[in-house]
Amino acid sequence: MKLRFLGAVFAALFALQTGVVGAASTSASSAPASKHAAAKSSAKPKVAAKPSAKRAVTKKKAGAKAKKPAAVRAAAKKTITAPAAAALDHGKEGADSAGALPELGSSAFYVVNQNTGEVLLERNGGAVLPIASITKLMTAMVVLDAGQSLSERLSITGDDIDHLKGTGSRLSLGTALTREEMLNLALMSSENRAASALARNYPGGEHAFIEAMNVKARLLGLWSTRFHDSTGLNPANVSSPRDLARLVSAASSYALIREFSTAPERYVAVRGHSMRFGNTNALVKSPEWAISVSKTGYISEAGRCLVMQTWLNQQPVVMVLMDSAGRYTRTADAKRVRKWLEQMLPQRLASARHLSGG
Repeated sequence: MKLRFLGAVFAALFALQTGVVGAASTSASSAPASKHAAAKSSAKPKVAAKPSAKRAVTKKKAGAKAKKPAAVRAAAKKTITAPAAAALDHGKEGADSAGALPELGSSAFYVVNQNTGEVLLERNGGAVLPIASITKLMTAMVVLDAGQSLSERLSITGDDIDHLKGTGSRLSLGTALTREEMLNLALMSSENRAASALARNYPGGEHAFIEAMNVKARLLGLWSTRFHDSTGLNPANVSSPRDLARLVSAASSYALIREFSTAPERYVAVRGHSMRFGNTNALVKSPEWAISVSKTGYISEAGRCLVMQTWLNQQPVVMVLMDSAGRYTRTADAKRVRKWLEQMLPQRLASARHLSGG
């Protein structure tokens, strides 16, 4: 019995010792696990920081998206070359390579080297907008294409009065001038009654004249251009800056359009009195500019517009500026474009001159 009792005691003691050792062993083995857990616990802020980092990245991306409209606007205004026209979609690259771009008030513009076709500056070049009196460049081309006598005298009648916009004119009813004088005043001073008289005295009358204007536009590839009158008072006369650049290029081939559109002034005899008419584009009087073709335009629907063929570094450059609000914005924009071209693109213009053999 004693032996059994002692055996039971020894067994109990052994079991107790084994349990303590096991517990100690379990505690020892759990120390690295606890340390690992502690490490994981201490690493949790870093893991938690990842979402915040991700949010920071997301925020940065959101910031990039917020800047995208500005980048698009910059892309629309930046300099491109004809072979790299696709670069128009990458505003930052163009801005970095071309330097600071001019801030223009015109909502749409198109500037191109007439010799090479290289687009130098553009925004909303394909936008179809009312063109106001820029119309008169096409009016002049159709008149000259008809080959009618320039010395024939035309009279202002009631049909030439503007009932659409109610604009005035210094050419009163019954005023008789030669076709050449009417053409000069229409181009230089943007005389609406003169432009109307020219269309009315076209073979077949005004309807045939408007049809001839639209046929001429198609022949020149002006697919965004439509004419409904010869003056531009009708806001349905529309075109795009890109089309108008082609129109100016075509008009520059007419010697009388070059002469009349850039003349600073003209005196004509009206009812026995000499009347002075001036150019609506003040830049033609500036010695700093060499302008070969010029035309301004304004109606409320079109804003203030200006198109020119000018010369920079002995290269013909066509400028189209459309839909500016201020009275002087269009000429100020033209000056900004010219200054920017002279500062930023002298090598490009010189290269273009070399390629064209000028």
